[in-house]
Amino acid sequence: MGAGHAHVLYRAGTSPVHRLPAEVKITAMVAFSIAVVATPREAFWAYGGYALLIAVVATLARIGPGWLLKRSLIELPFVFFAFVLPFLGTGERVEWLGLHLSVDGLYGGWNILAKGTLGVLASLLLAGTTTMRDLILGLDRLHCPQILTQIATFMLRYLDVLGGEARRMRVARISRGDDPRFLWQLRGFAAGVGALFLRAFERGERVYLAMLSRGYDGRMPTIWQSAGAATAGHWVVGATVPLTAAGIAVTALVLS
Repeated sequence: MGAGHAHVLYRAGTSPVHRLPAEVKITAMVAFSIAVVATPREAFWAYGGYALLIAVVATLARIGPGWLLKRSLIELPFVFFAFVLPFLGTGERVEWLGLHLSVDGLYGGWNILAKGTLGVLASLLLAGTTTMRDLILGLDRLHCPQILTQIATFMLRYLDVLGGEARRMRVARISRGDDPRFLWQLRGFAAGVGALFLRAFERGERVYLAMLSRGYDGRMPTIWQSAGAATAGHWVVGATVPLTAAGIAVTALVLS
């Protein structure tokens, strides 16, 4: 797999966060998320501490709040559900601006909104500072089942290949006078999708046979995995955020 593969969320940079090995960032993100999930919903101050940690990491990674907020809109359906909960919840109710809201629903909505937003922001920081190739490599170093990392590797490689093939087919179709912008012109588009599927299937068969002829036995070579592996110093630096988050979560649990 070529080293040039990235993804739409990756922001190239040379910040300290970018330079950390992927396995360290993946572990830190998962540990941070676990700490956030374990925090009682009533501990409002704790979520402020988590947000401060996110802000510090984003500053170190030179990722602006506008970029994060724009891409965090993916959680809007959950935000809508969180805002509906106070009206649908049962039990004790309070009155606010003439509205009768469920106390349990308010806590539930806050819980979804706070934890979901922090999780999304942490994931965006990971994706924004790590290429897709490095993410897969990091998962492999963390001993993720190799069948999953191989599927992800091939998917990454052939998304680019299929995207290029689809663009060439579109140019060829338009150059022959076909421009399916309207419903009655979709027949040509559907035929193109079918042709693209057949080409992808045939290409996959040829690549698999080529891999077998070169000694592929179901496992990828391990030579390329050793370069850039995390050192003890990397793990110490990467543990700063999750350990701080764990301290906040433990304190919140003790005080609750």
